[in-house]
Parts: sequence; C-alpha cells; structure tokens
Amino acid sequence: MRKLLAAVFGIFLAAAPAGAQDKPVDVNFGFGWTFPQGEVADSFDSGWNGNFGVTFNISPSVGLQAEYMYQRMNGPEKTIIVSPVPGGPGSAQLLESNQQAHAFLGNVVFGNLHQGKAVSAYGITGLGLYHRTVQITSPAVGFTTFCDPYWYVCYPVAVSVDNILGDRSSDDFGINFGGGIAFGHEAKFYIEARYHYVWGPKITPPNNIPLPTGTPTSTNASYFPLTFGVRF
Repeated sequence: MRKLLAAVFGIFLAAAPAGAQDKPVDVNFGFGWTFPQGEVADSFDSGWNGNFGVTFNISPSVGLQAEYMYQRMNGPEKTIIVSPVPGGPGSAQLLESNQQAHAFLGNVVFGNLHQGKAVSAYGITGLGLYHRTVQITSPAVGFTTFCDPYWYVCYPVAVSVDNILGDRSSDDFGINFGGGIAFGHEAKFYIEARYHYVWGPKITPPNNIPLPTGTPTSTNASYFPLTFGVRF
C-alpha cells in the first residue's frame, strides 16, 4: 500500500509542472499607483490604477491578453482670476479637476511565467483604446480666461466660468509596453511597470482666437502605472 501511495504521489509531482506549463488561460488583477509623465504631469498629480485581464497562452512562453485598466488622477488646485464682468477687476478663485482613464487593451505577454519557476520575469506590450474623462469643478461665478489642453479647455479671452466647468471626454488610441516579475507557481504575485502613450486630439480655441505663444494644444499624454497583483 505504501508503495502504491508513493507511486501515486510521484506521478502527481511529475505531472504538476507539466500542468503548469500547459495552462491554457491566466486571469490577473491588480492595483497600484499611476504617475503622469511630461506636460500632462503639470495638469494632474499622481493617482491610482486597477486592472483586470485574461491571458490565452498559445505556448509556455507567449500569451495573448485582453485587459481593462482604470486610472484616476486628481489635478492640483489651480487659481484663476474671476471678474463679475468681462475685463473688470477680479479676485482669485479655485479650480479643481480630476482625470479618469478607462483603457481597453490587447497585449502580448512573453516570458517564463509557465516554465515551473518560483520566480519568473515577463514582458508585455500592446495597443488599446483609452476613454479619458476630465471633470472640472469650482465655486466661482463670473468671467475668466483659462487654457489647459489636458483639461480639454482653452479660452484665451474672457468667458463665463460655466464654460470651463463640467465633464469632457475623448476616445483615443495608445500603446503600452513594460514588464514585470512574478513570484509563485500556480498562483503568482506580480509587480509590473508599464509605459502608456496616448494620442489625443488638438484643442482649438473657439472663434479662431489665437493661442498665447508657447501654449501647447496637443493632448497627447504618457502615463507610468506601477501595479501589484495576482495572476492565477
């Protein structure tokens, strides 16, 4: 009986790595921090992210991933001069903002995640559709000038503050690439860093009003999320 149990146990141990290598589907989810890069970092502070993905492994070293990622970044408080009438004397008032990004990604995952190692490394790259929403609020009432393409707003001449407030969104294509380290066998804890670049629309002032010299009009943006998660 002991010999039989030992034989069964040995077969189980021998089959376990093969099963790990032949795993057809992975599921992953994680949370972490997002760091805006370049000019967009002037409009938004670091925030947080969460993701959920399903990877279809076409070989022990290559998989195709469908992933959803959410990112939220609050904007730094900005002060604008608001006057009761256009061109009149004004007072400093507060603007607050946040950006939320919903990313729907198709990625290639490659590495040694399914080669039976306790510590494995992988790379990831792909394309995606990014739905970015900016929300702007303020207690101010009156007229002001304000231009920030990353808030999807540009009024170089005095307009009602109500023209600036509200929700604005854009659907844009982007790319992402990076990599991670995973720890474990069947269920893996991972740390992942990626760079995202999104091509956005250009913001044109209303009524063909020229922009001040040096003011950017592009909403192209880059983000660097650092994510901690579980893959199983």
